Amino acid sequence: MISINKVHHIAIICSDYQKSKTFYTDVLGLTIIREIYREERESYKLDLALNGVYIIELFSFTNPPQRTSGPEATGLRHLAFEVNDMDQTIDFLSSKNIASEAIRLDPTTNKPFTFIADPDNLPIEFYEK
Repeated sequence: MISINKVHHIAIICSDYQKSKTFYTDVLGLTIIREIYREERESYKLDLALNGVYIIELFSFTNPPQRTSGPEATGLRHLAFEVNDMDQTIDFLSSKNIASEAIRLDPTTNKPFTFIADPDNLPIEFYEK
């Protein structure tokens, strides 16, 4: 059996690099570890951390294809972040003009959760601790 230690990172391709960079840093509060412009690919690679831990690679590519399916299709469904207070999270998102879905309760844990979309409609979930 493979001995996996942890998730190393999640790679996300965006269509508008500056808009997505602002979303992931200014809205979600991730910090920049490094930003590289790869001239041969005309592409940025932005490494982002959460609480000092590297978690996301944000890529820009010239004319990437659009996401062709909703979150219920085969493949990566969504990206989820744990939050301490759902109401505070939704209030902050609203202050940034980001709409969230209605709060739902997980039927197993009875914990509240909601979804938003990143600038390319990647589903982002917030799940209360």
